[in-house]
Amino acid sequence: TVELRTLIPKGFEVIGALAYGADADAQAAVYAARRLRKLLYGEEEGDNRPVIGAVAAGSGELKFFVSESGKSNSLEEVDSVVEEEHSEKYVWENGCLVRCELPIKLPVYYPLKNTSDVEKAFVRAIEAVVAKLRDSQAVYMLEALNKTSMDLPAPIVIRGGHLDFRADLSNIWPLAEGGDNFDVNSLPCSYFSVISKGSSGFSVENADTIQVSVLFNSLGPSSASAVPVAEYIPAQDEARLLVVDIKLDVLCYASKKLPLRHAVSRLIIPGLADQLNALQNSMLPNLLGQHPQIKPYHFSPPHVLHPITVFYELSFGETEMKQVEVRRSLHTRLGLPFDRPLLRIANALDFSKLKNGGLGSQQKGSTLLRDVHIGIPNSGVSGGSVSLVQGSYEYFHYLQDGFNDSGWGCAYRSLQTIISWFRLQNYSSIEVPSHREIQQSLVEIGDKDPSFVGTRDWIGAIELSFVLDKLLGVTCKVINVRSGAELPEKCRELALHFETQGTPIMIGGGVLAYTLLGVDYNEASGDCAFLILDPHYTGTDDLKKIVNGGWCGWKKAVDSKGKNFFLHDKFYNLLLPQRPNMV
Repeated sequence: TVELRTLIPKGFEVIGALAYGADADAQAAVYAARRLRKLLYGEEEGDNRPVIGAVAAGSGELKFFVSESGKSNSLEEVDSVVEEEHSEKYVWENGCLVRCELPIKLPVYYPLKNTSDVEKAFVRAIEAVVAKLRDSQAVYMLEALNKTSMDLPAPIVIRGGHLDFRADLSNIWPLAEGGDNFDVNSLPCSYFSVISKGSSGFSVENADTIQVSVLFNSLGPSSASAVPVAEYIPAQDEARLLVVDIKLDVLCYASKKLPLRHAVSRLIIPGLADQLNALQNSMLPNLLGQHPQIKPYHFSPPHVLHPITVFYELSFGETEMKQVEVRRSLHTRLGLPFDRPLLRIANALDFSKLKNGGLGSQQKGSTLLRDVHIGIPNSGVSGGSVSLVQGSYEYFHYLQDGFNDSGWGCAYRSLQTIISWFRLQNYSSIEVPSHREIQQSLVEIGDKDPSFVGTRDWIGAIELSFVLDKLLGVTCKVINVRSGAELPEKCRELALHFETQGTPIMIGGGVLAYTLLGVDYNEASGDCAFLILDPHYTGTDDLKKIVNGGWCGWKKAVDSKGKNFFLHDKFYNLLLPQRPNMV
């Protein structure tokens, strides 16, 4: 139940359930929804709010029923249903994120004669923190988390559920809308909406974000003089102090119409209490041993409209089997694939680096061009089916980083692009290796002599597979083609690779190497085109120049002028890196 409360952020509610199959029953769906609400929110099954029961029959038709009263088993079918065509846009156009990060050093005193009392002392300390959060004198400061904007609304301070302080809002907030009867305590979350979405769209990554800070050490409203007071209570038996480090990080969803004070009282405070209780349960079994390093992380996995929060215990690292099983379980519950790492720390939302008003992940940045194929002209294949690389990559080419590899480094550059793909998909955190580091890897595995390091010798598909295996643990499939004329015959197999594996392919043949990013293939006519990323480019990283010059574009085996792109008198090896089966 505690885990579900973190997977469903505060601000979202369970309003119903769906039953599907030949024997689907709307009453069973309503009952299931009530049970889940009771588990999550402590509500009784007799809760009077309406519950929706949806039924998907074998025909695929979807019907909705409403149970108006929790005490009644009567259902009323809904005649008219309004369906949002763009759910993600609706959710984030009308709502925002509210975040509170709270590190706590929790002092716990326990008698040495009876160490079992440490658990009781720890529970009492947790309860004291929760009580302090809910105290009427607790102070919370709210501010916009968009560091890139120069025109930020003034921060708001809330004490005891009411606005304790506000700056001059006359030029920021349209008070005239409320007229003379405007109540500052009804100030909504939209007060902090400062982000212009533009072409970036509405999503978790581009959501307006409100940062909430807890101000424990604050002066009371009284102006009366007072002297400091210290109370000394001697321990009856020899005692020891245990300081427990706790890191809370709550992320909630709030309607932009919700008053800011309710965002604190109904979302943030209950969220902090839930996290404290969850951490208490995790830490109790081993309080006097090595404290587990438990920390919350926020993720926005694909096809899940809202963010999720996950607690990771990283005492033994991220690849330790216990941690892998935690991620595997989460993939199962969220319906995520098992062949890609979507919930690793590198995927977590990074609130410290907002880019253009949007959230980034914790993946290290780079100045290189990414995904240069997006937006290029179509292939010209009539009635074809396009299969493309999945995810992001960086474009590596001749003369980058001031290193002159013109005439010999094209396979090295293709390998760097492939490794960048594995980095950006969070399969690996290693830096993209230099030419010398690639050569050194081949020497270390015994494929090359030590004299190979520092040379300008070419490498091919087989050497690339050795390096990928050594540096990333990635296996590769190699397709041998005797002549460039036979490459179109491999289009069906290449399309299957992009649809199932999604990794960039290296094509090596004769004296040239290319990176293949996709194919457009008409199975009926056999017509096809290859999306080529050419590492032989020697100019600056100018996207327009690269695309207009054909350094990234669709290439037919034989162009309109009868020229062969792939040489008929040369053999080709195609290196197909396989996506690791890991979470």
